[in-house]
Amino acid sequence: MAKSDTSGGLSKEERDAVKQRAKEVREQEKAGKNREAGEKALLEAIAQLEPEDKVLAEGLHTVVVKVAPDLVPKTYYGMPGFANAEGKIVVFIQPAKKFKTRYATIGFEGTANLDDGDMWPVGFAIHKWTPVVEQKITDLVQKAVA
Repeated sequence: MAKSDTSGGLSKEERDAVKQRAKEVREQEKAGKNREAGEKALLEAIAQLEPEDKVLAEGLHTVVVKVAPDLVPKTYYGMPGFANAEGKIVVFIQPAKKFKTRYATIGFEGTANLDDGDMWPVGFAIHKWTPVVEQKITDLVQKAVA
């Protein structure tokens, strides 16, 4: 008899991310909404990224600290992210190498105020951190927290 697949169709990277998220939730419950604990976890997550992804995550971190200092740094499925006062993620970066994808993605969750009619983008593919990219992300983060 063949062994059944208990992965639920998830890739190894996705299963690892789910395990990471469970660990994060336990750690975040212990730390509460402690900014310092969140910043430490976020910086540790960035430090573990591949060089190409690290540059992008550092760029996002710099933008958020500058234009949305009220967002709380934290990790989200092992990815660097930033949450509102209720602890809900607003913006995060999904590294390309971690999930073996062609490009990293900066994503905005439902808590971001990006609504624009009946349809609007919430995920942005990013290859390189440039001044143009930085300005676009700055504008999006400012709108997300407005």
